[in-house]
Amino acid sequence: MSGGEKEHKPATRMVEAGRKREWTSMPGKPGGVVNPPVWRASTHLYDNSTDHAEGRPNEDGHFYYGRRGGPTQWALADALTEMEPGAQGTQLFPSGVAAIACTLQALLRPGDELLVTDNAYEPTRNLAMGMLKRQGVDIRPFDPLDLDGFPSLFGDTTRVVMMECPGSLTMEVCDVPALARIAREKGAVSVLDNTWASPLGFAGLAHGCDVTVMSLTKHVGGHSDLMMGSATATNPAFGRIRRQSQFLGQVVSPDDASLALRGLRSMALRLERETASALAIAEWLSARSEVSAVLCPMLPGAPGHAMWQRDFTGGCGLFSFVLADADNSARARFIDALDLFGIGYSWGGFESLITPFDPAPIHQLRAWPPGIDTGSGLGVRLSIGLEDPADLIADLEHAFAAMGAA
Repeated sequence: MSGGEKEHKPATRMVEAGRKREWTSMPGKPGGVVNPPVWRASTHLYDNSTDHAEGRPNEDGHFYYGRRGGPTQWALADALTEMEPGAQGTQLFPSGVAAIACTLQALLRPGDELLVTDNAYEPTRNLAMGMLKRQGVDIRPFDPLDLDGFPSLFGDTTRVVMMECPGSLTMEVCDVPALARIAREKGAVSVLDNTWASPLGFAGLAHGCDVTVMSLTKHVGGHSDLMMGSATATNPAFGRIRRQSQFLGQVVSPDDASLALRGLRSMALRLERETASALAIAEWLSARSEVSAVLCPMLPGAPGHAMWQRDFTGGCGLFSFVLADADNSARARFIDALDLFGIGYSWGGFESLITPFDPAPIHQLRAWPPGIDTGSGLGVRLSIGLEDPADLIADLEHAFAAMGAA
């Protein structure tokens, strides 16, 4: 910041970012609009032959062709870059998986090695073990909680470390700053899937990561009506990701970018409400005899809570729990008896969702966080939305009764 400008809080930046005057007003005309308009355009025009011959810089803010975006997409990318202190820029993708895939492709070559956290989002694992392996990249899973053993995993060809915090499904909170520092010391690039907390709850680049990726489908969209992803990075990683994205012709529609911008403005309030509701429900679940463990980093006493409290400034509505004494049919009765929870794979929207999960077939090194009562080994993941938490608790209580009725 220069002069008398103030360093605003993240929630304020989320409202103000991406609203440059050139995107919200007409040149030479007074006034303007609040939101950047939706610029739908495949063809961008040059003023004359001289203008065409001079070309345009390959940077957001310069008209070239619709595949490089226009003011609506640039406004969203600019806002997301503003949310990550230290970022060089943000590239947008048509889904979160596309963001992860393109980022890893940009940073890896045949013969390189990728260290991927053992509790990664399953599509991340699948693309690593499938597409990247077929492209000649060596894949090695690592236990994100084994900090002492982490340095020994690096070899001469280790180029990238893929992290996720908390871990998908089992919600482990790893020491991201320490893992990122070790990766940098070993000459590797660290990539963090930061969808769960977002930069509002965890500033990934400020904590030492080189790249943070997000599924904007979740919190940023917030209304279960768009698919999008992003990669925000420092240099030189950002330049490599941008080039790879352009090689593959990755682009998002201006209409979806406008929806994501709209969702971004209310995201802080939604996350605050979802987090408070999730914590209340997690506390209630922890007292239930039908539950052997609650995997919610925001909950005091839960696995990873101390690390979450040290590094994070916020949470979200996504967490898991383990049934104490149940079989698959009992878990199905529990889920089917719910009225306010939909069964669906996404999360971060305004509505609450539930899915069953079993980590043993997915994880290679260990199924569950160490030191918890794994009970039946049957997991349930909740995404808490904006409903009244008392109504959600009553719905869960009814479902537990239905589960035990047989």
